[in-house]
Amino acid sequence: MLHGREGELRAVDGLLGQARTGASGVLLIRGEPGIGKSSLLEHAEAAAEGFIVLRGAGVESEAELPYAGLHLLLLPVLHLVDELPAVQATALRAALGMVQGPGEDRFLVGVAALSLLAEAAGAGPLLCLVDDMQWLDKASADALLFAARRLRAEGVAMVLAGREEFAPAGLPELPLSGLAGAAAAALLDERVPGLSAQVRERVLAEAGGNPLGLIELPATADHTPFPLGPLPLTRRLQDAFSDKGAGLPEQARTLLLVASAEDTGELALILRAARAFGVHEDALEPCERAGLVRVEGTRLVFGHPLARSAVYQAAGFARRCAVHRALAEVGDQERRVWHLAAAATEPDERLAADLESSAEGFRARTGHAAAAAALERAAALTPDEADSTRRLAAAAEAAIDSGQFDRGRQLAERAATRSTDPLLTARMAMIRADVDFERGALEAACATLMTASQAVAATDPAPARTMLLLVIRNSWYAGDPAQAEEAAARLDRLPRLEDPRRPASAMARGMSALLAGRPARAMPLLREVVEGGRQVRHDLHGLRNNAAQVALLVGDHEAALDIARTLAEECAARGMIGWLPHVNLVQAAAELHLGRHLDAAATAAAGEAIAGQTGQSHLEAQLCGVRAWLSAAAGRERECREMAARAGGRPYGAAWAQWALGLLDLGLGRYDQALDRLDQVVTHQAAAVADLVEAAVRLGTPERAARSLAWLEEWTAAAGRAWAVALIERCHALLSNDEERFARAVAADERPFDRARTQLLYGEWLRRERRKHDARTPLREAADAFDRLGAGPWAERARGELRATGETLTRDPGVELLGRLTSQELQVVRLAAKGATNKEIAAQLFLSPRTVGHHLYKAYPKLGVTTRTELAALTLS
Repeated sequence: MLHGREGELRAVDGLLGQARTGASGVLLIRGEPGIGKSSLLEHAEAAAEGFIVLRGAGVESEAELPYAGLHLLLLPVLHLVDELPAVQATALRAALGMVQGPGEDRFLVGVAALSLLAEAAGAGPLLCLVDDMQWLDKASADALLFAARRLRAEGVAMVLAGREEFAPAGLPELPLSGLAGAAAAALLDERVPGLSAQVRERVLAEAGGNPLGLIELPATADHTPFPLGPLPLTRRLQDAFSDKGAGLPEQARTLLLVASAEDTGELALILRAARAFGVHEDALEPCERAGLVRVEGTRLVFGHPLARSAVYQAAGFARRCAVHRALAEVGDQERRVWHLAAAATEPDERLAADLESSAEGFRARTGHAAAAAALERAAALTPDEADSTRRLAAAAEAAIDSGQFDRGRQLAERAATRSTDPLLTARMAMIRADVDFERGALEAACATLMTASQAVAATDPAPARTMLLLVIRNSWYAGDPAQAEEAAARLDRLPRLEDPRRPASAMARGMSALLAGRPARAMPLLREVVEGGRQVRHDLHGLRNNAAQVALLVGDHEAALDIARTLAEECAARGMIGWLPHVNLVQAAAELHLGRHLDAAATAAAGEAIAGQTGQSHLEAQLCGVRAWLSAAAGRERECREMAARAGGRPYGAAWAQWALGLLDLGLGRYDQALDRLDQVVTHQAAAVADLVEAAVRLGTPERAARSLAWLEEWTAAAGRAWAVALIERCHALLSNDEERFARAVAADERPFDRARTQLLYGEWLRRERRKHDARTPLREAADAFDRLGAGPWAERARGELRATGETLTRDPGVELLGRLTSQELQVVRLAAKGATNKEIAAQLFLSPRTVGHHLYKAYPKLGVTTRTELAALTLS
């Protein structure tokens, strides 16, 4: 019986109930050691009648082997791996060491794990239990958390437990605190009856409601005085477990120590290592009687993780080293190296080289955190100072690749302090700058890069070039033209080393010129980048990705969308999840500008979710900004403000956030607020100038938009984009009440939203001129277009103007057909309509096939269809 946990038990039982109906869910149980996390997992397993149950646990160990925890968790269902989409199956097999192969995107392993759990749940609901998440190897934890955040309709219940310091974002949490007085007393009396009043009172006071403390602390009362000073409960519990172990026979204590130093729990391996000390399996019996360990199948499991820690820490250093050497003799090659490293007491180049070789293998399997640990230990064991520093630098880079930014920065600073190699120092500077960039400290990042680039420019211009390009990127986000100009000038002084088909310098000079307000100089340079990108194939990390982003800067939204779609298909085919948010941002922005609001919303939502799950905060901020703008256009004020707050909190998303809020204010008639906001973003978003002019005209202060309009005219003359010409015509029509300019603006703009905006303004002007009949056509077309786009406030405004002309327009219910779908449903039905199977859709959208089926089940009635054949007949664009 679990005393005092009624609410927690209901939460766990509710999660199991969901899974029985085919829904999925995850619950993260957090709390201090001994608070009852494991007991809730045991309750979940006991209550999961009819479930397939998978159990795993993190193990506190220096030997952080990549995907070791995930392998043990999924082992019972790995026979189903052939049922996964091919790219996912390949990634999972390589990560788990089932086949030799290059490492894939580390988050693809998480999608593969999700698909495998979903496949296993096809035979009935599945319960996945993982204890001590804080000790799970980082590769396994990343994959499992990625899978957990994408659970939808697989019939999978996932319960994760970890200490308070384990706090990943985006998961439903169940925090555990100490038991209340009555529940604590009831547990103590049930488990340890017959205590004297004095001891009972002291235990209740010392345990603070911690269930394991209530159970274990009384065992020390008979022969050890309670500590007088305040000790952390973890230490007190470790002491209690140490006392249990201290009373065992010598051979039993040795067997426990071997088990505590071995991270897989394989009983046969533990017994083989124990024989080196003359210990045999009969030594296991007293350990079991004491409740310290139990045998589960072929594995030896500690009764509580603190028992493992207590046994290991209580042993002397010499005994621990001897045990690690014994384990090295019986384990596989990877674990052999780790155990030898744990036992090493002096520099050893051969062992350091073996660790470095292991790190290369870990990185090939995307186990970057394990590689960082191996390289850091290798650096400590390396006799030569230069080689030690080189390995420390490699550890810093591996830590950054694993998403451990604080650790990576610390290692980089240590390596830079010791380095005499300017190129290595430059690499470490780039790591420090990358961390500052991720945190939004753009000024600090620029300062680091400028200093480091100057130091290395004379010896090797290649890294100096890279660093100066990063300064210009950072300056763009920070709105610092002076810094960008200085970086571009330094870049021009470097030798020209680049391939002319990869014009990085052109991109840098163009961006700095555009930021400085010189579009005539910027546009030819930036168009060179776009054209170069269109000619290159299979270059995801290079020019094509840059070209797609630059295409947005020059206003070539069609080119940006074309390149981005190709890149998105390539990312899906190759399972490159980490790159998708980069591509999704460009694609969503291009779709937005082209008036494809439903497409943009689906793309941005998918990219934002992945960016959040993969820790790419700068991309998450910008994608939230795109979503804020789309919410503003649709008149969803609350959603717009929420998304803008998430975007505007980082410098990368500030321009999008302010434009979105300005558009929202403009649509709701709050022109003064709109003007103030839009004035801040026009240099980053040329299209925002038309909104600024409209707000200024509405307020009767057109002079406030004069400078921005002049800039847009200069930008348009350099860019030569028809949509920009149409916006200028609209602006001048508003300023001068010139009907010919209204007409030219409508004729020149093929983008649905902007064309409808112009038609609305034109119709309003015609009505004010008492030309009601003439006003009806542009107003009617505007209302229809706004309805198709889901732009509610704008459609209402157009219908209001129509009513003022004496005509009433009813809404066509079929217009909102696609608007009834969620973003993910829209993506799924479009792929299904093209004939893709659920498995093919799952592979492309990084979902499980069962979730794809769930989305189709939800979408069919919204669209009024029942089969894929009917779906293919719909217009879904």
